[in-house]
Amino acid sequence: MRIETFTLGPLQTNAYLLTEKDEQSGEERGIIIDPGMGPKRLLDRIAGVKVEAILLTHAHFDHMGGVEEVRTAAGCPVYIHDLEADWLTDARKNGSMRWSDVTPPLTTGPAEYALDEGQTLNFIGHTFKVLHTPGHSPGSVSFLCGNDIFSGDVLFRQSVGRTDLPGGRERDLFDSIQLKLYKLPPEVKVHPGHGPKTTIGFEMANNPYVR
Repeated sequence: MRIETFTLGPLQTNAYLLTEKDEQSGEERGIIIDPGMGPKRLLDRIAGVKVEAILLTHAHFDHMGGVEEVRTAAGCPVYIHDLEADWLTDARKNGSMRWSDVTPPLTTGPAEYALDEGQTLNFIGHTFKVLHTPGHSPGSVSFLCGNDIFSGDVLFRQSVGRTDLPGGRERDLFDSIQLKLYKLPPEVKVHPGHGPKTTIGFEMANNPYVR
């Protein structure tokens, strides 16, 4: 599986394109995690890619700002946790109304599918396990595929997600990290919503907020 990172929008949000190429047909299939604002580079890249789904780690505006453009271009469904399903259609809840100096109000159409703890999804020949990891936001999820986890704004390299936004809760965030993410093998690579990638083992030893 090939993992490509596109850093998008004024908040430098990481969007991920995961692809596999069919050896017989040559067709390239993919999924997108968190298509953020201003997704032109991502849209250019997926021309000719059969995108099977858009997966959202959560619905803050910087992570869902490109959903409608990408969904329209790719003709694929969107998946999000039910606790934040209505954030996509409400600019007050997704934060874009609050950050008027960064973006105009942003909304999208509803997601096609809901995510939940322990759910498994099969895309591009791989299995993705859904971990409900609230704290940064109530419906935050992380996607585990083999030795790669896409953690949204829960866990960063030597940092953690903020909890001072509506729906955030520090105790939930620490529980999500300690009781779910830190239970994974240390070699698992963490692909966060912002900044460089890291590993579970490195964060367990070096993260100043949660060890």
